[in-house]
Amino acid sequence: MYTAHTDRYTDMPYRRTGRSGLRLPAISLGLWHNFGPADRSVEHQRAILRRAFDLGVTHFDLANNYGPPPGSAESAFGEALKADFAPYRDELIISTKAGYLMWPGPYGEWGSRKYLLSSLDQSLKRMGLDYVDIFYSHRPDPDTPLEETMGALHSAVQQGKALYVGVSNYSAEQTREAARILRDLGTPLLIHQPRYSMLDRRPEDEGLLDALDELQVGSIVFSPLEQGLLTGRYLDGIPEDSRAASDSPFLQSDAVTEDLVGRLRALDDIAKGRGQTLAQLALAWVLRGGRVTSALVGASSARQIEDSVAATGNLDFDAEELAHIDAVIKG
Repeated sequence: MYTAHTDRYTDMPYRRTGRSGLRLPAISLGLWHNFGPADRSVEHQRAILRRAFDLGVTHFDLANNYGPPPGSAESAFGEALKADFAPYRDELIISTKAGYLMWPGPYGEWGSRKYLLSSLDQSLKRMGLDYVDIFYSHRPDPDTPLEETMGALHSAVQQGKALYVGVSNYSAEQTREAARILRDLGTPLLIHQPRYSMLDRRPEDEGLLDALDELQVGSIVFSPLEQGLLTGRYLDGIPEDSRAASDSPFLQSDAVTEDLVGRLRALDDIAKGRGQTLAQLALAWVLRGGRVTSALVGASSARQIEDSVAATGNLDFDAEELAHIDAVIKG
């Protein structure tokens, strides 16, 4: 029987999410790629979750279609909840999303009320939960009125199936409108989940972070390690067992250019000067200054989650370090 470490809250920083009363760990664990597939042992997956919680990672992020196959990550997480975390449910923040393709037919994706609420019911059943802490619209729907999509999120809260709501992959303008609609309904927009890293600065460049500041909405960023590019695995090119060497649609081999590898090596030198790994530097960078609430990481081993959490030991940058990073990235 698993018993959580008694000192699990000693070192992890927790940050208030927007203007809400909810605080999230600086590092959260996403169950996108590494949970659910048949080729990953159940015990190995559970060991990662246990180690994360022992280190103060209280937030586990899912979506209806995570796996593969779709739904398998939620099912695997549900089994882990039942086996290991039942006594700790009130210490956990569990989130899920709906928006991408989940089942065939016209009601199996996007942002209709029909799809979102049906998907949430399925997610709760797979995980064996009465409610999730955060329910997201995973992407904006160009063909469904935003009022309908936000109305469905509001209904999830009214029905007691979610405590908070969020959006992911929404532009600054879409986020402002979503927040307005939800505010009028009486269910505040808690959080936005954008893609953000040293190599992908669109939330800065396109004004999303500014919008979140203005709205007092929290943020949890995904792919802060840029699909593994910022983990140090590519400092000598493309490893045979890497994502870029596979047929993954998320990182293709032609993206790993000689120029990029040179920049990664320069970033690694900066990290070493700070006493960090490249991955820790990348996580510290997105968390710098407190503007981002939490960085969402994946993990295929307990060691990886340990390395990520260790990044919180040094989140401060001086102006010279930031300028050096910018010079490396932007050339």
